[in-house]
Amino acid sequence: MKSKVTLVEPTAPAQARAGAAISRFDDLQGKVVGFIDNAKPNFGDLVAEIGTLLTERHGVVRVVTHRKRSASLPVAQEALERIAAECDLVIAGSGD
Repeated sequence: MKSKVTLVEPTAPAQARAGAAISRFDDLQGKVVGFIDNAKPNFGDLVAEIGTLLTERHGVVRVVTHRKRSASLPVAQEALERIAAECDLVIAGSGD
């Protein structure tokens, strides 16, 4: 019996938003990548592995992680400002 595998590309096309600067990089060489951890289980392990891959394979110089106090709370404005100032790009993540 043959089985069917469906692959889904989760990357949406860039959309301009009022007041937001959107930029894309040709590569990640020399960049600082940030992760916002939503405080769910396993996200820390996932980010550690992704961070290793980004540094070893793509030349990322540093990975910064900010862990929220709770998945149900937004990121504090002060933390957002700090991570935005420190990182070239930031990824909000989820774990379980």
